[in-house]
Amino acid sequence: MLSCQRRLASQPSRASLVAARAGRYISVMGNTLFFILILAAMVATVVALVRGIVAFLRTTEADLKGGGISQSGLKQNRMMRMRIAFQAIAVILVILLLIMSRQ
Repeated sequence: MLSCQRRLASQPSRASLVAARAGRYISVMGNTLFFILILAAMVATVVALVRGIVAFLRTTEADLKGGGISQSGLKQNRMMRMRIAFQAIAVILVILLLIMSRQ
């Protein structure tokens, strides 16, 4: 009787097995979601970079010699600020993913 009780006590209960599986599922889904968000931030970074470079290449001589702020310069600055913001988001998501994977 005593050995039967020890054997039962050492085996995990069905509820704990289900909870462990659910925890792994949520962890995998969370990692997948973070991975998709990181990819989206990376794509957005590349798009903003390319748009900024295209705006830079479309700068005319009149924009350079004209006094004051040009529309081309404003667009270049806006695209580069967006690139930096998307890069920051991607870095933050990678850090969060690494923190989550350690737990």
